[in-house]
Amino acid sequence: MTAPCSLTEIGWEEFRALPPDHKAVYLQAGAREYHVLLAQQFSRERLDALGRLATRIRRIAKADEGRRYLRDLLAGRRAMLYFTQPSSRTFLSFCAACQILGMDIGEVRDTAVSSEFKGESQEDSVRTFSSYFDLIIMRSQIGGLAERMAWVLSNTDRPVPIINAGSGKDQHPTQALLDVYTLQRSFERRGGPDGKTIVFVGDLARGRTVRSLSWLLTRYRDVTQIFVAPPELQIGEDVLGWLQQAGVQYERTNDMAACLPRADAVYMTRIQDEWDAAGESRRIPTEAFHFARRHLDLLKPDAVVMHPFPRRQEIAPDVDSDPRAVYWRQMRNGMWIRAALIASVFGKDTAIEASHVLDA
Repeated sequence: MTAPCSLTEIGWEEFRALPPDHKAVYLQAGAREYHVLLAQQFSRERLDALGRLATRIRRIAKADEGRRYLRDLLAGRRAMLYFTQPSSRTFLSFCAACQILGMDIGEVRDTAVSSEFKGESQEDSVRTFSSYFDLIIMRSQIGGLAERMAWVLSNTDRPVPIINAGSGKDQHPTQALLDVYTLQRSFERRGGPDGKTIVFVGDLARGRTVRSLSWLLTRYRDVTQIFVAPPELQIGEDVLGWLQQAGVQYERTNDMAACLPRADAVYMTRIQDEWDAAGESRRIPTEAFHFARRHLDLLKPDAVVMHPFPRRQEIAPDVDSDPRAVYWRQMRNGMWIRAALIASVFGKDTAIEASHVLDA
């Protein structure tokens, strides 16, 4: 594994107070990521490199010989999936990614069956996991917990990498990675994400996938971002501050239909009512922000419709059969990009790229 990051050089309170882009430099091990916590860690060069690596892994895995080669890469390594916030897609995607690389897996998905039921702190739980596992993948409803644990473990005699698989309403960096990878693949014959117009629709105020992807898109040239939502669910001022600082063109509106003819990608999201205090989301009219089959007529022939899932009624099921609906492919892309990320964290990216295992 690569050497630990430089979180040993900064106190927790000082680190916690830094803006995300300043935190990112403490999470690296040379050119690679050690802890993966923030979208701000990824440069354009790293996004391109991880996309190429994911595609390389995907092609190698088509053949039996290639699958055996990949399973040997991290054989003997162990990953703990600590998912105290409900998840199916992200959990299974990480499981599959670890299995592709030959990692053994442990899991805690319900604190009622862990020592936290007896009153153990989450900090002690994660430190316990670090005694048995070589990688901890965390998903928590508590914002900032992954950052805290990355700092804690980095300052122990058993530092292990942490990957943030969703942290409160703050960040979901690996979802943003798979979203970017989907855009890379969807537009590979059109110059990639550069110069594209991305329309975000739905609950943008509380959607951590939107926050992380919006940031990653600042790494591309001439991308326009359009945020379509009811006023109560519109994108936050902090995200707009990032975009302004990066010189990104953006718009806010509540008229989805008017934006669709301009869209190269439409990123639909559900209402995140799990964050409601008293069911307030149910009082917001959202029908105008649902994508129906008739809306396909407004899209460019080569546009794509995306969704991080789970979905409810925001995309009609009869849209699924249209080739521009790429959200099922998007989900599968998550397995490949997460495998690429884990391989890179353990320094196996160079070996994969130089491998002579024949592509299928």
